Amino acid sequence: MPNPTTHRVPAADGLSLNLLQWSDEGVPFLFVHGFSNEAHIWDEFVPALAPHYAVYALDWRGHGESDWHPDGAYDWDDHLRDLEAVVDHLGFERFVLCGHSLGGRVSLLFAGQHPERLAGLVVVDTGPEHDPRGQVRIRMETETHPNPTFSSVAEYQTQLSHQYVAATPAAIHKMAEHGVRKRDDGRYELKMDIALRDFGRAQLSPEEAARREQEMTDRLWKACETVPCPTLVVRGAASDILSADIADKMADEVLPTGSLAVIGRASHSVMTDNPTDFGQALNAFALGEG
Repeated sequence: MPNPTTHRVPAADGLSLNLLQWSDEGVPFLFVHGFSNEAHIWDEFVPALAPHYAVYALDWRGHGESDWHPDGAYDWDDHLRDLEAVVDHLGFERFVLCGHSLGGRVSLLFAGQHPERLAGLVVVDTGPEHDPRGQVRIRMETETHPNPTFSSVAEYQTQLSHQYVAATPAAIHKMAEHGVRKRDDGRYELKMDIALRDFGRAQLSPEEAARREQEMTDRLWKACETVPCPTLVVRGAASDILSADIADKMADEVLPTGSLAVIGRASHSVMTDNPTDFGQALNAFALGEG
């Protein structure tokens, strides 16, 4: 599989985002990653899709090679506006959207706003409600390493191996390779704006943050009800973010044409923990192999 071409695409608020493109024939298929990841996390799954789709992957604002927002605007709707701007710029009339975690929630919001534009939707280990265990884990990880720097890429790779305990060595290596940049002083820093660590909500009271989360939960359930396209919900069997009950409710009760794939030997980061089974589930959905 050839390396992707890289493009700069306009987004909301005057930002420019980084977009990878592997192929340009067929219905567009756009991948969007989760919190603290970047577009190359999808590399392994492109070869099976590229002969059939025009495959793209986006770096969210504040991640990877995309612009950082000068005022730390990283709420859900900021990402939604970016997604809307990117697909409008690319001229996607109908496309398939696959999002993990943060990207999955934004994908659901997009589906609720623009259901007619989606030919298919894959939501990876996220939903309208999150398991509190995973939220606590993520908060503890970010508080433990508030603004980390590293002496080498290998040092960052070691940290990732503790954070992603089930991930394959190849996935850890790729995340480390694409997750940091070298500074002028020789140390390495994350390709992620630290303002993202609270989604730009540092000034909110706990009560206001809880109110906004409940509003988002309501919006996401409503979005699920109105998605007409085939939708695959993917859950890691050991996930501490998407509970089995919420995944079942999404796929069996709320999404009009939903289905569920539970990936064994995987936690929240499904595609790094068990890329083989995740790829099989993705291909079965996208290529009609199931």
